[in-house]
Amino acid sequence: MKIKENLSSKRVFSIDALRGITIFVMIFVNELASIKNVPQWMRHMPADADAMTFVDVVFPAFLFIVGMSIPFAFNARLIKGDSPKTIWIHTLKRALALIIIGVFMVNAEYGYDASKMLITPVIWALLAYAMPIPIWNKYTKDFPIGLKYTLQYGGMLVLVILYFLYIQDNGERGMTPKWWGILGLIGWAYLFTVVYYWLVCGRLWAMTAFLVLCVVCNSINLTEDTALHQLPWFGFIAGHLTHATLVTSGVIISLLFFDRKTEVKINWPVIGLTLLFLITGYLLRPYFGISKIKGTPSWTMFSAAICTALFYLLYWIMEIKKQTKWSEFFMPAAANPLLIYILPGVIYYFCKALNFHIIPGYFRVGVPGIIWSLLFSTIMLFVMKICNRYKIQLHL
Repeated sequence: MKIKENLSSKRVFSIDALRGITIFVMIFVNELASIKNVPQWMRHMPADADAMTFVDVVFPAFLFIVGMSIPFAFNARLIKGDSPKTIWIHTLKRALALIIIGVFMVNAEYGYDASKMLITPVIWALLAYAMPIPIWNKYTKDFPIGLKYTLQYGGMLVLVILYFLYIQDNGERGMTPKWWGILGLIGWAYLFTVVYYWLVCGRLWAMTAFLVLCVVCNSINLTEDTALHQLPWFGFIAGHLTHATLVTSGVIISLLFFDRKTEVKINWPVIGLTLLFLITGYLLRPYFGISKIKGTPSWTMFSAAICTALFYLLYWIMEIKKQTKWSEFFMPAAANPLLIYILPGVIYYFCKALNFHIIPGYFRVGVPGIIWSLLFSTIMLFVMKICNRYKIQLHL
């Protein structure tokens, strides 16, 4: 892997803005999921609906942004002088951390036998959500080294203990990846994409070929009468390549925008790729439908097109027109995405453990619930602003 000399070394405000907006909407829809009497267009569509809402684009947007950041992250580490071994270790540790956190979150939701556990599932879930904070916090250089290691290794020990305290509903001890959770799926998709990106040295044509491969594997995996569909290992790989499709799309868009010697007023390759995403999704829809839950190729392609178009709009506003002031509202989330994803769960289980209700039931139904969800998302941005100020930031 060589340093990409043409890759922009400037801070890209539009990527930060897209990350911040995505996380804000993510917090909003996660809170909204607990509100009753909400219109269907504000919820995930059912698996067999052959349709998607803006809620079904939030997860793809997160994957897309992960991909957009990969070329910059690799370039920064290469410029810094990190060895291939250091980069590989960092990549594996980041992916493993996301997978571990994701699995703990999934097991906190369901699949346990509360009557056989030594601690209540609520306390178990509270600790499972809270421990990643001391483990992966980005400690400042002047932070006491002894206390740092105590918090980190203490948090790891707690997670190990939680694993053995967990009793499944079938009576077995220990957790299982019922599914990988949102963070776990991001971890696997990131790992597949980064490994390939490294092997092909980030070449645009090779990443495009990988994108095609991801769509093909996804399609085969959803076609029941194929030989490959019957193979467990293929199902595992193809399932994660489904989400790698969106990460890879982000990588390609970053390269098309920023890995060039001169800026262009109109980025025709990006526009052409967006149309290709739409056409591919349209052509595959009769065979697989549109479904986030099933992870169909039409869903990934339409999502990639939406994310690309949204980023292009932000790029035009922020990088071309230099209008960046408005985005400051979202930047606290952009600077601390993992913490703002975890913290609502910590708050939820803390309140549940104390049997404390933050808001009355009136705000859990209909329009008042929607307003509360927006307010909660805004509050979380201000909480992140405080956390960032006091250097409480998770860094994988």
